[in-house]
Formats: sequence, structure tokens, C-alpha cells
Amino acid sequence: MAYAYDPTNIFARILRGEIPNDTVLETAHSLAFRDIAPKTPEHVLLIPKGPYVCHDHFAAEASDAEIVDFTRAAGELCRMLNIAPGAGGAGYRTISNAGEHGVQEVPHYHLHILAGRPLGHMLPRA
Repeated sequence: MAYAYDPTNIFARILRGEIPNDTVLETAHSLAFRDIAPKTPEHVLLIPKGPYVCHDHFAAEASDAEIVDFTRAAGELCRMLNIAPGAGGAGYRTISNAGEHGVQEVPHYHLHILAGRPLGHMLPRA
């Protein structure tokens, strides 16, 4: 499947340094920054530096190095934020929205890492 990446989206502009952000972690292939409208006390966005629209696009077309870097960056963020349950944290939720039904607002793959309070059930039953 072909994805059309929009290089004018806000995350692409952040990556180019056109829009400031509150960086939490930067690696060779990923950038993590605090959400400007946090939904929880800890709300960090993790994005790949490459032009990927959503998770399945990233999974299908990113290099092995990009995928490993992104995955390890997510783990490092949980350690840095002291939210990982295995390290004494109270837990977290990761969310990645894709497409219209997933209510994706920015057409650049991103992972929300949310923590700092009980989050309740994910979705009501259908």
C-alpha cells in the first residue's frame, strides 16, 4: 500500500526545527517531546524522524535500525519518566491513532505515552 506523506504536517515542521518543542529524548532516528495539551501528568509523544504516516506504514517500510531505535527509545522514556511497572512505576498507556476511524490528527506516525494517574478502561464495550 502506498502512503502519501505530507511534509508540511506539524511534526515534520518540529523535526526541521521550524516549531519549538519540549524535547525529552532525541536519538539517531527518533524524537520524544511533551504534548502541548497533555491529557495526563506525563504525556510524551514519540515520533520517528523518517516520513511515516502511521504504525503499519512504519512497520512495513522503516529500516531495521529505525524500528529498533524507536522501540528502544520508548523503553528508555518509560525508564526516564519512572513509569515502568517493572522498575517501580505505577504504569502507563501507549496509544497510536491511525486514519479516520482511529481519529489520527497529525499524519505522521506518533506514539503517545501517558502516565501519572489511573487511566481507566481503554474503550467502552461495543
